[in-house]
Amino acid sequence: MPTDPQSALITIQAGLAQLSTLIVSYSFSAIGAVIILIVGYFVAGLAERSISAGLSHIHGFDATLRNFFAKIVRYAILILVVIMVLGQFGVQTASIIAAIGAVGLAIGLALQGTLQNIAAGIMLLALRPFRIGEYVEVGSIAGTIEEIGLFATKLRSADGVYVLAPNSTLWNQPVRNFTRNGVRRTDVSLSIGSWNDIDRAQKTLLAIAGAENRIRREPAPIAFVASLGDATVSLTLRYWTSAADYFSTQIDMTKRAKQAFDSEGISIPLPPPEVPAPEARKQ
Repeated sequence: MPTDPQSALITIQAGLAQLSTLIVSYSFSAIGAVIILIVGYFVAGLAERSISAGLSHIHGFDATLRNFFAKIVRYAILILVVIMVLGQFGVQTASIIAAIGAVGLAIGLALQGTLQNIAAGIMLLALRPFRIGEYVEVGSIAGTIEEIGLFATKLRSADGVYVLAPNSTLWNQPVRNFTRNGVRRTDVSLSIGSWNDIDRAQKTLLAIAGAENRIRREPAPIAFVASLGDATVSLTLRYWTSAADYFSTQIDMTKRAKQAFDSEGISIPLPPPEVPAPEARKQ
């Protein structure tokens, strides 16, 4: 069947008009998308720097936590920019947001333990129950803090062992910080024979404490009878020192107390002699 040339021409013109409209429409959408991407990228960077700079002015705010919050703001803006770009091309953004929410929920359920560590890390960095360089004890974990991360905390135990503890473990248990207050009380205990002069022994302990510069004068050191045995008297020298000098002072004072007792003739009771077993006596 022959085609009317005029009708074909009209059809071609209509098709070209529609194509021109689509090209113009999508050109504006593409240009708008590029503009949104460029502006959004710079806005995300500016927001990240502003958040980081603002939090840096807060005294004691941890640098790791500051960078974490700044990054969250940056990526949240970038995700919003991507959604806006897709909306320029007629994509239903509501369904995309619902899909992102579903994916986020699935990831959250799969990484529940990891997210608990992140939340605990944020709380540890914000509330600061311990800082780098402090000696702490949390349950069965003890050591000097070397690094506080968002997932785990690195410690060095007293015998030099490397310890990596999950933040959720450290957050869910009571923390004993031996460094935070700056001072610690120390007890040095020795036993003497009950036949010795107790007052003289107490004065001897106070004399060696008064000669030690690392021991604080307030509160003043005291020496007292801690307990009584059948032939022994347990004496305790109690004093306060800086947390940094705790162990070294305790070691030195124990040695000096023994040396001072020897010089003063204050005897430390010897252990009772071993009684041989009945079989040994028969032999």
